[in-house]
Amino acid sequence: MGPNKFIHMLFAVGSLLIAFILTKMGDWIWGYFAKPNDLAINGIALMVGVTVGILAYKSEKVFGAAADVVHELEKVTWPTRRETYAATIVVLVTVGISALILTGFDSLWAFLANRILRG
Repeated sequence: MGPNKFIHMLFAVGSLLIAFILTKMGDWIWGYFAKPNDLAINGIALMVGVTVGILAYKSEKVFGAAADVVHELEKVTWPTRRETYAATIVVLVTVGISALILTGFDSLWAFLANRILRG
């Protein structure tokens, strides 16, 4: 497949996704009028999905955009275990502090509301 294997896979999965969505949509729409014919719905959806996928694959503009996306995703790196641990600690501490602040505001407003309503 070469260096563009992820781009080819992107178009194949996209075609199948389009076919799946069209199948569900056709089943839903046809179901209002009669019992849907699964073979017809699946066949039409698959043909449309494959046709759209091939047309998108042949389009230089779409293929170039897909290639740019794949090349940008190749630059992404996963965080190390240490970075993930540190980020998790930061999130937990931030959530804890936010919870304390919100609890304080809630208690203050509840106290003031009770004082005002009781007279």
